[in-house]
Amino acid sequence: MSTSEAKQHWEEHYSARDRIWSGRVNARLSEIAPTLTPGTALDLGCGEGGDAVWLAEQGWQVVAVDIAETALRRAADEAAARGVADRIEFRQHDLSAGFPDGEFDLLSAHFLHSTFPLDRMPIFAAAARAVRPGGMLLIVDHSGPPPWHSDLDHHHTFDAPQDIVAALNLADDQWEPAEIRSVEREVTTPDGEPFTWFDNVIILRRR
Repeated sequence: MSTSEAKQHWEEHYSARDRIWSGRVNARLSEIAPTLTPGTALDLGCGEGGDAVWLAEQGWQVVAVDIAETALRRAADEAAARGVADRIEFRQHDLSAGFPDGEFDLLSAHFLHSTFPLDRMPIFAAAARAVRPGGMLLIVDHSGPPPWHSDLDHHHTFDAPQDIVAALNLADDQWEPAEIRSVEREVTTPDGEPFTWFDNVIILRRR
């Protein structure tokens, strides 16, 4: 899919409603980031800015990228409303066509899923290369599509966390695995029923 087609797809996704996401920080990021010294962070697929704005509030200097202009505009408005606009640089970026410049203390990729073909492994490999020594790579994935969307047309497989790490082929003398596992998360279905979902968590620290 071309960049223009991908942009149109995500613009239609975000334009369908006034707000898509909750605006809250992702749970795993809120657990991990306080254990780190605030520095520079790159938020891949930032959406409407929940993670990026929260990181900025914790003292991080953030680069937040997404392909959807509508999502970035909402994220920037949220950052301004919460007084951290000067700590976040929002960039429109197609990660399948290239990776943002720079090195970062924290690389965060939460639920970088797509309903159209997207080769994520080159993105994750580029993310690992952008982590500066002593920094951390955090990848959080769904273990599978939500059961209430069993007909959802996902074009990629939902890989196990161990398989993602193996595919990255990172040198053992340069990287230390901090956490590689699936974790339970309680969610509520669209019908209001409780449901236990599993997220895959990968936390790698560059030596």
